[in-house]
Amino acid sequence: MTTVLVVDDNPMDRRMAGGCVEEEQMSVRYAEDGRQALEMIASDPPDIVLTDLDMPVCDGLELVREVKRLDPTVPVILMTAKGSEAIAVDALKAGAASYVTKRELRQELMPALRIVAEAAESRLRRQHVHAFMTRTASQFVIENDRSAVSALVSYLQDTLRVGDICVEGDLVRVGTALTEAMVNAMDHGNLELNSELRDQDGNAYYEESERRRKMSPYQERCVFVTSNVTRTEAVFTIRDEGPGFDPSTLPDPTDPENLARPHGRGLTLIRTFMDNVSFNETGNELTMYKYARIES
Repeated sequence: MTTVLVVDDNPMDRRMAGGCVEEEQMSVRYAEDGRQALEMIASDPPDIVLTDLDMPVCDGLELVREVKRLDPTVPVILMTAKGSEAIAVDALKAGAASYVTKRELRQELMPALRIVAEAAESRLRRQHVHAFMTRTASQFVIENDRSAVSALVSYLQDTLRVGDICVEGDLVRVGTALTEAMVNAMDHGNLELNSELRDQDGNAYYEESERRRKMSPYQERCVFVTSNVTRTEAVFTIRDEGPGFDPSTLPDPTDPENLARPHGRGLTLIRTFMDNVSFNETGNELTMYKYARIES
C-alpha cells in the first residue's frame, strides 16, 4: 500500500489532508513540521510526501530541497494557501512533483495523488536492455481511456533511461507532466470539457466526462503520442482531435499569481517540469522537450 507522509503544523488541515489520503486507499502518517518530517523520512521513507508550504522550524520549500538531497526518488506534493504562490513556484523548481490548493483540497488532492503515485511506481519497472540503446522512437494512438495513460507514461519514463536523460527523482516529475498533457488532451481536447464544471461540482465534471465518452463525435476521437529519445534529449508530442484553442490566450505559468487560479494547473506543471514546451497554431498539439542533464 502506498504510504503518504502529511506534513502540516495546523492539526485541522493535517487531518483533513489525511482523510483525503485514506479515501484514496493509501496509508497515512503525520508530521507537525519539516524537521520532524525529515527525521521520519530518514528512518522510514514514505512513498509520497504531502506538505504545507508555510510552517515554522522548516517550511515546505526547505523540506522539498532536503528531500531532494536525501532521497530524490520520494516525490513531494505541495499544499498551497493564498499568499504562498511565489514560494510554491520556487518549490516546484526545486524538485516538488505537484501542488494542490488548500481551498480546493478535496477536489484536487486525490487526482494529484493518483498521478504522482502512478508516475513513481514506474521506477520499479526498469528494463536492463535500455542501457544498451542509443535511440528509441515510438508512436501511439490511444482512445479516451485514462487507464491507458498510466501504462503509456510508465513505458515513456523507461525510455528516458536510454540516454540517462533524467535522474530517478526527475522521472516522477516528467511522468507527471506527461500524464497531465495526455489527460488534458482527452478531457479538454477530445471531450471538450470545461474546467469550470469541475470547480462548480467535481462529480458533475466526471459524470459529463463518462457521458461524452459514449457520444459522437467525442467517442471517435483519439490521442496521438510520439516520442523520440536519444542520449541528448527527449521529445514528446501529444495531439488530440478536438477543435483546439488559441495558445496565445494561455496565462503565464511563471507568474506566481496564476498558481492561485482554478485553471491552468496542468500547464503550470508541464512548463515547470519540462525544459521547453510549445503548441501548434491550432492548439491541439503539444510538444515537450527534456534535455539530458549535464554533469558539473
